[in-house]
Formats: sequence, C-alpha cells, structure tokens
Amino acid sequence: MEQQTTIDVAVVGAGIVGICCACYLKQAGLNVLLLDRQPPAEGASKGNAGHFATEQVLPLASPHILTKIPAMLLNPLGPVAIQWQYLPQILPWLMRFIWQSRMHTFKQNMLALQALNEEALTAYRPLLKAAKIEHLVNIHGSMVVFESQAAFAANQAQYQLMAAHGVIVNYLTAEEVRALEPLLSKQVTAGVLFPNTGHTINPYRLAIDLYDYYRKIGGHFQCANVTALYKTADGCVIHVQPRDYLHSQKENSQYQVRRLVLTTGAWSKQWVQQLTGIKVPLDTERGYHLMVPGANQMLKMAVSSGERKFIMTPMEAGLRLAGTVEFAGLQRPANMKRADMLLQHAKALIPELPNQPGERWMGFRPSLPDSLPVIDQIGPIYFAFGHQHLGLTQAAITGQLIKEMIQGVKPSINLTPYRITRFGGSCRD
Repeated sequence: MEQQTTIDVAVVGAGIVGICCACYLKQAGLNVLLLDRQPPAEGASKGNAGHFATEQVLPLASPHILTKIPAMLLNPLGPVAIQWQYLPQILPWLMRFIWQSRMHTFKQNMLALQALNEEALTAYRPLLKAAKIEHLVNIHGSMVVFESQAAFAANQAQYQLMAAHGVIVNYLTAEEVRALEPLLSKQVTAGVLFPNTGHTINPYRLAIDLYDYYRKIGGHFQCANVTALYKTADGCVIHVQPRDYLHSQKENSQYQVRRLVLTTGAWSKQWVQQLTGIKVPLDTERGYHLMVPGANQMLKMAVSSGERKFIMTPMEAGLRLAGTVEFAGLQRPANMKRADMLLQHAKALIPELPNQPGERWMGFRPSLPDSLPVIDQIGPIYFAFGHQHLGLTQAAITGQLIKEMIQGVKPSINLTPYRITRFGGSCRD
C-alpha cells in the first residue's frame, strides 16, 4: 500500500470480529486496511468450539451464580476456575460481575444478548454467500444432554427463560436423543434440542476464507505490531512496526486514517485507555480445546453436557472438545490439564470415542462483567470487542452494525446496552 493512499477505515485486530467488520466495510465501497501483529485468525478465532451459540441469551452473571463462585476457587479443574494467584487482579472484575447478577440487571443484559443473537446468523448469510463458503456452516441444530433426571429438572427454569426470550427449545427423551445421535451413551437420560443453531466444520478455515474474500474484493492487510494509537483532529494515527508478512505491499511505519475500528479482543483494554482515557473492566476467559482425530463422523451436531459443562463439535479434522473457562489473565502459562480432562468427559458420553487425543490448544476470550460486547463510537473511533465466548456467533452482526454506524444510518439494533461508558468513566478530549 502506497503512503499516499487514503485509508477510509483501519480495522485493528484480524480475528473473526475484525475480519467480518473489514468485509462489511469493504463491501460498502470503503478503502479498508486490516492490521494485526499475527497473520489473520491466529487467536481465539482459530481454536474456538465452532458453535453458533444463538441460544445462549442468558448472561453468565445471574442471581444463581453467586453460590458457585467458591467452587471456582476450590477446583482448578472445574468447568469454571480462577487461579488463586490471579485472584488479586481479577477481584475488581468479580465485584462488578456480582453487581451485574442482580435480577433486574440480569434481565436487561439478557435482552441485549437476545437482540444480537437473533440477528447473528442472518448477518452471516450474505458474507458466506459472497465468499462462496456456505458449505462450511451447518445449521442442523445443537443439543444439551443430561445423564441424570435431577440435573435435567434443575435446569428447567433456565430453558423456560430462554424459550420466553425467543429461543426454540425442544425437550427430548433418552430415546429421542439417541435417535438423533445414536453413538451417545445409554447413560444419557434426557436432552434439549435447539433446532435453530448450528456449527462450522472448521472455524479457522471459515475466518481465513472470509479474509481471502476481503482481499479478493480489494481489502488491504498488514501484519505489524501496533505500537501506538492516537486520535487527531481529522482521524487517527497508527504507529506500527512491520513484520515479515505479505511483502507484496510497501510497509509503512505510520498510517493516518479517517476512522479506526478497534477489534483487538482480549488486548483491547490498553488501547481503549490510550485512545480515550476510559478504563474498561475487561478481563480474559482462557478457553481450552482438545481434538480427537478421525472422530468427525461420530456426531452430526454440536452436543453439550448439562452436567460436565463442555461441548463436542464435529469438524473436518475430528471431534473438537471445548468449553472450559479459566480466569488467569494473558501472561500465565497454559494449564493443559484443562484440555486433557475433556477426553474422559467425552468418553463418558461417547463410549466408542477413540482414546487418541490430538491437538491441545488454549486461547483468550475477552470478557466484560455483564457478558455483553462493546459496540460503540467516540468520534472517529469505533469499538467492537468483548464478545467473550460468543465472538464467532456475534462477529457478522457486529460487522454489520459497525458498517451502519460508519455509513451514518440508523443501526438495525439499539446500541445503548453496548456503549463503552456503561461501567462509568467519560471520554478524554
């Protein structure tokens, strides 16, 4: 890209959210530059569970979660865990999380999640069609299965609440579960089918193919370390240290851009403060996965365990086991025991599953205390981060909303719940 080229929009962060934003903006006829310190989709977008979780309209911060926080501290291998050493750093986030669990706040956040998730798949369709990758997405539903009737009964109020907020919920007997997924264990006693959900057979390939489409229609990319971001009178300045990637374009050390879209996920906190002075209460959910090679035909849809709190998704390369959450920040080494334990959980549900684990992975999910992303604008700066474990699900609708904001048209969703100042603080001039 030549120095004199006018950049209408720079998207900083090339995960699935940034890629979808870049695609929508480029389709709108804007000159777009996508930036990342890594090649596209190398973070959480590469190793996520692959589930389009439109049914997940219930925020994690809920009235019933308070009794479970002690267990998070006591069980390092539980479905949700907090490393003791990280407790001092995450304590302010936890206090905000507890505050968000009040009933009326929980209901408000649930409506905001519902608004995004209802439009999530609709927003993906034009991108998938344009990129000719509709075959990478299967909308065949997903299931939650239970090994005990007591656990199934204990979750009825949750599913009734989901149904009251637009989620189609079908209750299944044990026989109906195995009619859909014959290889599931006879220990499964009941299930819940969400017919309007789906999964991708390869989340990394999905993101890369969308990125390739973005490049095909004229979008630019530079692999570079962003060292500073500044707001100016007529846009923003981006300082970068180029890396050895895509040598076909001239490398710059500085860009003057008219608008900037921040899609840096778990690394967004420092950039928001540098650009605006706002301190967002962003922390990191560390998610793990374990691949089981050659097991991609054992399930037709994504299946979650109601008791064990993990998900199994059939993919091109095998069966992906994922779903655990760990709060330990961005710097601590991965605890791969959290990935390894998934195999035994999966074998309890699929007895014929091969005992041959493959790739183990850990990635960072950006999480705010209310389970909502930030989708907002301050002057020439647009924010799209904090999607926690719904980044894949909400990426396309986020891109559509960012495009609408930049075009100056009324957003298709009320963006008030996702404003960047909702936790307090005001923008620095």
